[in-house]
Amino acid sequence: MDIPALYHLFLEHPSVQTDTRKLRQGDLFFALRGPSFNGNEFAKQALDAGASYVVIDEPGYAVNEQCILVHDVLLTLQQLAKYHREQFDIPFIAITGSNGKTTTKELITTVLKKRFTVYATEGNLNNHIGVPLTLLKIKKDAGIAVIEMGANHLKEIESYCSIALPGYGIITNCGKAHIEGFGSIEGVRKGKGELYDFLREHDGCIFRNADLDYLVDMAKGIGRQISYGSAESGATYRGRVMPNDVFLKIAALGDSGETVLDAQLVGAYNFPNVMAAVAVGLYFEVPMDDIKQAIAAYNPDNSRSQLMQRGSNKIILDAYNANPASMNAAISNFASLELPGKTLWIGAMKEMGKDEEREHRELLELIGKYAWDDVILVGKEFKGLEGTYRWFENSADAADYVRLHAPVNSSILIKGSRGSRMELMLAALEV
Repeated sequence: MDIPALYHLFLEHPSVQTDTRKLRQGDLFFALRGPSFNGNEFAKQALDAGASYVVIDEPGYAVNEQCILVHDVLLTLQQLAKYHREQFDIPFIAITGSNGKTTTKELITTVLKKRFTVYATEGNLNNHIGVPLTLLKIKKDAGIAVIEMGANHLKEIESYCSIALPGYGIITNCGKAHIEGFGSIEGVRKGKGELYDFLREHDGCIFRNADLDYLVDMAKGIGRQISYGSAESGATYRGRVMPNDVFLKIAALGDSGETVLDAQLVGAYNFPNVMAAVAVGLYFEVPMDDIKQAIAAYNPDNSRSQLMQRGSNKIILDAYNANPASMNAAISNFASLELPGKTLWIGAMKEMGKDEEREHRELLELIGKYAWDDVILVGKEFKGLEGTYRWFENSADAADYVRLHAPVNSSILIKGSRGSRMELMLAALEV
């Protein structure tokens, strides 16, 4: 079956699923294969659960005429998503970067919803499966689409651009994330820069952080550039961080003077994320008062820059992901806050490759510059480096310790890569 014919079926059954556990009556089921699973094996189960059709790539699993046999299910899913995207003549904004892309995406989406019907990546569905699934959820009433793109190796962003066909793009930053896959910081910039390459070739527009000099070089040759940044940056849209207790407060500079933006985000390192949303909002003619309301209303609930209370303890949860740049920003910001009983619960950084030991050693040097009530390190990457700090090989063991030695009246920063599972330590406070 060719893509236009499959698209006709999609229009009749416009809900795609790749997991039988989430299947609803009438869904199209795509039987994806992976290293440890074969979706073809669930074709009959999907039909029994109410799937309208199943797309398979192994003929032995075709049980009736509702089974659509293709050469490669994943490729077909991506081609269908591209075909669907081509039916829209609306702005598509792509967002990538080492840090802050999900928060930036959420803020931009919240701001744009003040004026448009917006479809955006849900959660962090930003990979080779998530991008096409996001595109296929866009309905006819869409005014703008915001697509997050994650990557841990070269040519990945390029492939997503060929499917999503963005006309606008944002690279939040390029840091030491996924070094194992990219090979070096130069590799990271080249990989993330594939978004700029696509927009350069297709006369697209970028929103560029003017405080990052390397983005200037990466963006050469792109004719349409909208910049945002600090008051000193000379950017199109500028702002400055205002003194505050814990939450971020920004004065955005505009033609009518300063507008104070109160965000429910912890840390000045979220300044560029908020300013990106301001820049995108103003570019698409969202009134500043609406932008202010949207940013004030955004409440992170995804383990990113969250402030919460657990008993007598104040928690800053920023444990969705971690790399050297985000660790530095989070710890330095936490150290600058006027809070009682400051304590660190730090999980190891993953995918550091050959730089693993050096990056964790440098992280401990940073931690050692400040005075803390307590420091707990989690992960084999810290073994032998921990010095006088408490160390546990995994977060389950650390959580057991926390249950027996629960802190009182403390301010705790919880930071680590997803693989460190630092949420287990938070859960230990909730028992």
